[in-house]
Amino acid sequence: IMKSMREEKTRRNEGRSALISIPTKLTFVLLLLLLPYHSSFAPPSSLKPLRHAPISIITTSVLSVATKPTATIEEGDIRIGRTRKRERTAKLVRLPKKAIDIYTEYARRLWKETDPKQRRRIAKDKATAAIRRVEHAVGEEYVEFSEEAEEAREKLLHACQDMLLAIGKSEDRQQQQKQHNLQTTTTTATTNIESHDQSNQIADANENKMVAHIPEEPLMNEKQTEQKKKKKNRRSILFGAVMGAIVACWVFSGNWIFTGLFTSMTTLGQLEYYRMVMNTGVYPARRISVIGACSMFLSALFAPNLHQICLPMFGLWAMIWFLTMRRRVASIPEIATTFTGMFYLGYVPSFWVRIRVIGANSELTKLAPIVGPILKQLGRKAESLPSFIPQAIHLPITTGSIFIFWTWLCLAFSDVAAYFVGRSFGKTKLGKIAPAAEATSPNKSLEGLLGGMVVSAGIGILGAWVQNWPHYIATGAIHGALLALLGLIGDLTASMLKRDAGLKDFGDLIPEHGGIMDRVDSFVWTAPYSWLVCAYIIPALKQMARAKVAIPI
Repeated sequence: IMKSMREEKTRRNEGRSALISIPTKLTFVLLLLLLPYHSSFAPPSSLKPLRHAPISIITTSVLSVATKPTATIEEGDIRIGRTRKRERTAKLVRLPKKAIDIYTEYARRLWKETDPKQRRRIAKDKATAAIRRVEHAVGEEYVEFSEEAEEAREKLLHACQDMLLAIGKSEDRQQQQKQHNLQTTTTTATTNIESHDQSNQIADANENKMVAHIPEEPLMNEKQTEQKKKKKNRRSILFGAVMGAIVACWVFSGNWIFTGLFTSMTTLGQLEYYRMVMNTGVYPARRISVIGACSMFLSALFAPNLHQICLPMFGLWAMIWFLTMRRRVASIPEIATTFTGMFYLGYVPSFWVRIRVIGANSELTKLAPIVGPILKQLGRKAESLPSFIPQAIHLPITTGSIFIFWTWLCLAFSDVAAYFVGRSFGKTKLGKIAPAAEATSPNKSLEGLLGGMVVSAGIGILGAWVQNWPHYIATGAIHGALLALLGLIGDLTASMLKRDAGLKDFGDLIPEHGGIMDRVDSFVWTAPYSWLVCAYIIPALKQMARAKVAIPI
């Protein structure tokens, strides 16, 4: 705001100087025209050439002198435009660094919220709540005990009070230690703060002056709230379109980039999941699960034959850790949540990487004549890049990548269609056919599910036609409908986990959209099915179609 105010002030000053200078220069030129003809005026030597000059030359000089400030203003506007353009370019250049900073900050925060200190705090709160419940239940005045039980009750009440007192003293010591550390840091920083006090007071005074001129916002009425909701919906639609374009570029970015970004997202999803689990008082093997999930993605790319062995091997490692590194016997929820994290967020979605590497020498699709020249141009530009980059760019298109693109398109549009159809026509809740589904997500309706399946089937038919599938109408429609159904199962699975943990979202990475798991929940259970279709079912159907053509019946 201050920068724009300064630019506006500079522009006004330049315009004012131009308006003031034009009459002054016109007066000076008129004196040059009139004074040489006065008998008592003896012009200096520097003005003698103008005495006998033609009127046209003088007029031209007048116009050039008079219009010079306007040109200066235009040049200033051009300079401001160039500055703004450079600022926009600098922002675009800084976008990758900003994205990396956001990712690292969010991952660091998730890791900190799932470390052993957080576990100890949650366990202490849980123990304190349990002791208070026991104290309240045993100390109830209407509960009658025998004489022996009365003595035991008194001892138990004293023990509960001693435990609460001990926990309170430990918390007080920790609080005192924190305050001591804070005081030491504040005393060392006092000198720096005092040196900046005067500048901060001046800045606060200027800010108060600016705020004093800002009128108070009135309370929003119903129309304003509706407009705010519409703006929010537009932002969501725009965000979805931008994310769709980014995901499309990601799908066709090459095997290495695709797997690397998928592994990074899996790390965040795992940490979101384990933070949710730890808030319920369950403490799984977090590090082993995260490493195991990442190894499943890497093995799916570099060693597909070893992909199936990753889950049992890391499960064995987790059990060894539970038996050797824990001071007490691990509980069933701790073991179950550890295996669930590796399976649900590691092994199952890693099949997308296995799909991505299928068909390095991909078959031509219906869009090959349109996309072919663009890919050739990109390949020529990629030859000038470093040696490690062309490997990810020269062959970005595989049979698996095209299959992933159309499959994810079906899932995205089925989700959108289910939302709008369910909101407009949804009357039959899913509880009519699945009571647990309604309890998990009460807003889901049968009409929304059918609308999502129809739209997904239509996009599946288009994708099957582009990919030259045999009997593309039937295969595309069945594939699209099954994707919508499996996507709903993934959505309900994530909602079931969140409802049991008492959470609305897994995280807060994406404003108004939640965390990573909130965005990719419908893509989890569709991965194994999609791999089965792309690796076995479609090739078998194509082989049968070629056999029928070769041997006519």
